[in-house]
Parts: sequence; C-alpha cells; structure tokens
Amino acid sequence: MKKVFITLFCLSLGTVAVKAQDKKGSATPPPAVATESAPKGAPTTPPVDVNAGKFKFEEETHDFGTVPEGPLAEYDFEFKNVGKSPIVITDAHGSCGCTVPTWPHDPILPKKSAKIHVAYTTNGRQGMINKDVIINSNAQQNPMRLHITGNVTPKPADTKPAPAPAPAPAPAPAGH
Repeated sequence: MKKVFITLFCLSLGTVAVKAQDKKGSATPPPAVATESAPKGAPTTPPVDVNAGKFKFEEETHDFGTVPEGPLAEYDFEFKNVGKSPIVITDAHGSCGCTVPTWPHDPILPKKSAKIHVAYTTNGRQGMINKDVIINSNAQQNPMRLHITGNVTPKPADTKPAPAPAPAPAPAPAGH
C-alpha cells in the first residue's frame, strides 16, 4: 500500500512540474508572423484545381415524400461533368447502412452525363428520412454530398383476423 502512495505522489509531482514548465514557456509570446488571409486558428482549405472535373447535379436533394414501409425507396441523381477533366469516383457511401448508393466506376468525361443510384431501405424504418450520400472523387467538389428526405408510413395493421378454417366433418362410423 505504501508503494502505491509513493508512486502516486511521484506521478503527481511530475505532472505539476510539467505544467509549471508549460506556463513558463508560454509567458514569452511567439514571434509575430504577418498573415494576409484567414485569422489565426481558422481552417485552411486546399486550393481547388480549376482544371478538374466538376459535378453539376440536376438536384442535390431529393424528397421521396410519403412512402410506405417495406419496399425500397429509390432515386437516380443525374449529373453532368461540366469541368475540363474526367471525373473518377473512388467511393460513395450512405450516412448509414440503410442508404446504399451505386455509382459509375468508369471515368465520366467532360460534357458527359451519368447517374448515382440511391436505394433507401424503408423496412423497419418508420418516420422521417434524413440521410446523406457522400461521394469521394477527383472532382472540384470533393467530397460531394447528396441528400434524401421523406417520411415512411407504417405498414397497415390487419384490422380483422383471418377467418379460422371450418373443422372437417368427422367420418361416419363404418358398419352401421
């Protein structure tokens, strides 16, 4: 037990010493560096390749409206490459396992069109649909985000039970 207390005491002293050094080191401000753009701490984004392919979707959000629970809700997001280079889609995935996209694996040449097919599993998913499909590619918009919305209504409940089958008549006794 004594060893445990001594070990904890030593660790505490070490932590205090390190913290004290950090405070001393931060007392002198770092040398000033002139920045012309974003304020300190703001995230920087890599420059966009203006010669890369560029998605132009007919719509980036699709509303399925009200759909019944059970069948797949499916939609094709149609797009055109309006950039200067072919678009190569390396991956597309839904924000959950219920949203499954299918995408072209061949390069989409400039001025050519293609589709991203999205299937949403409604079975067991009553209520609002609010899902994303993320597309990773070499296009200017990377990643590209598509969105699906809607409302899944529950399966209709059987209001009356199925009639029970009538019992079969008993066979007549033989010999009378």
